[in-house]
Amino acid sequence: MGQFVLLSAICVQKPLLEFQRAKLAFEADLMASPLAWSIVRATAYFKSLSGQVARVQAGKPFLVFGDGRLTACKPISDADLGRYLALCLTDPGKANRILPIGGPGPAITPLDQVAMLERLTGRPVPVKRVPLALMDAIIAGLALGGVLSAKLQAKAELARIGRYYATESMLVWDGTRYDAVATPEFGKDRLDDHYAAMLRGEAGDDRGAHAVF
Repeated sequence: MGQFVLLSAICVQKPLLEFQRAKLAFEADLMASPLAWSIVRATAYFKSLSGQVARVQAGKPFLVFGDGRLTACKPISDADLGRYLALCLTDPGKANRILPIGGPGPAITPLDQVAMLERLTGRPVPVKRVPLALMDAIIAGLALGGVLSAKLQAKAELARIGRYYATESMLVWDGTRYDAVATPEFGKDRLDDHYAAMLRGEAGDDRGAHAVF
């Protein structure tokens, strides 16, 4: 019998967006198939939390939504995630299971990211707080325009995705709250080491078309 290891995402625990529902539909099809399967629901990636390093280097403020503590995650590096996916092919205990996984803790908030960058740069990092009401207004405007324009409709959905990640933690959801303790950890790579490598010019910004700022 064949074996399939699927890299999914931990955000499907609270599916409010179309791409999350699509991921869940694929997960369901895989579980119903005759294949042995492992569904890996990863938390945040290092690159997802690295978009503002260049802003900070340029002396610009670090943008946070709300008070900067609305969300938390246990980010995992590409290398550690790759090792975990490979283990799913050889560890029978990971077969036919949904596996949430993050990197080494503790869980990190946006303000924790600011503290990391302050420590690494040796200077204060200014913080600019973006109100969620502004995001809601942008989404509403794009959604209204999307009635007549497919391009604006797509932008509205992208804005909804941005708001989701600005308000929902990438941790295990127990039905009532996000639980950092219950979120499994794997690997040894830490986000502050990745930031240090970026500041030294040894690591790049790999977000590509997914870059927002």
